[in-house]
Amino acid sequence: MRIGNHGKRVLVGLVALGASLGVLAADFDPSTHDETRQLVAELAERGIEREWLEAAMRGADFQQGVLDAMAGAAERRLRWDEYREIFLQPERIHRGVTFLEVHRDAFERAEAEFGVPAEVIAAIIGVETSYGRFTGRHRVIDSLATLAFHHPGRGSFFRGELAAFLEITHEQGVEPGTLKGSYAGAMGYPQFIPTSYRAYAVDFDGDGIRDLWTNPVDAIGSVGNYFAEHGWRGGEPIYHDAAGPETPPDGIDFNRAARPPGVSASAVAEAGLTVPDDIEADRPLLPVSLEDGEGNWRYVLGEHNFYVITRYNHSHLYAMAVTELAEAIAEARALDAHWLEAVSVDAEERS
Repeated sequence: MRIGNHGKRVLVGLVALGASLGVLAADFDPSTHDETRQLVAELAERGIEREWLEAAMRGADFQQGVLDAMAGAAERRLRWDEYREIFLQPERIHRGVTFLEVHRDAFERAEAEFGVPAEVIAAIIGVETSYGRFTGRHRVIDSLATLAFHHPGRGSFFRGELAAFLEITHEQGVEPGTLKGSYAGAMGYPQFIPTSYRAYAVDFDGDGIRDLWTNPVDAIGSVGNYFAEHGWRGGEPIYHDAAGPETPPDGIDFNRAARPPGVSASAVAEAGLTVPDDIEADRPLLPVSLEDGEGNWRYVLGEHNFYVITRYNHSHLYAMAVTELAEAIAEARALDAHWLEAVSVDAEERS
């Protein structure tokens, strides 16, 4: 069969594409990858064995699926009703009750030490990994290397995460290639990214190791510590429900969860939303509007603690899912306690 000039150009292009993908598949070997070699040199200067670093990075593989997943995060593409449906399922709620009861001592200590309600800590772990059941299917080193050296906008950020990951695994004597996590490199029960792991993970069971991969007690304490370090105010509300017009009014900056509360209660009221009577006019709030897909809108006025939850994930949808799951777990626990009390009273009466 004779191939024309156009066909030859197509073949050349395919060969070039294959060669390009082959370079990516050769991945992050420091002997051929300049940026990896530079990272290895920096970490070696901090005291990590060069041979260990080179072996770790030779084992890292480029993953196009990681870049694709980053572009389609659920928080950016789903309405509130769709997002809520993922996390407010009866199974996840009841697993949360069980998780709390199994680790009651750790939750009580975390709440006492950090001021964060046990149900909120449980809800974070519930949303992130369904209480440790699904901690991720991507090798962390693959995800972080791919993002560090190939993400179009956040490569520098993920390069720092990759460096932190290598430092943590070296320090704790863990083989980097054995650990799995999210496509963004988040790890363990609470899905901490490596810099958060390094900064906020705590040894909550006193065994001398900060282990968020397999130790739920350390995870519980670490989530509490994370929130405390980000300014959680014990005893304060997370949000208030508010009535409002059929569609979100102009002039209010809704859903800016990446910023601290900054819209005064008086401005919220002037825009047509109801504000609880006990909130002073100058209190800063974080207005949230939530669509249900049928033209209906729900309004929420986030307080400081709502903003603190978004330090975990900068999405108003995430903060609402965590908050509602925490409320549902608390309600289910109360119902279980009421049922057990009723059964106990009934048994005593019959005896």
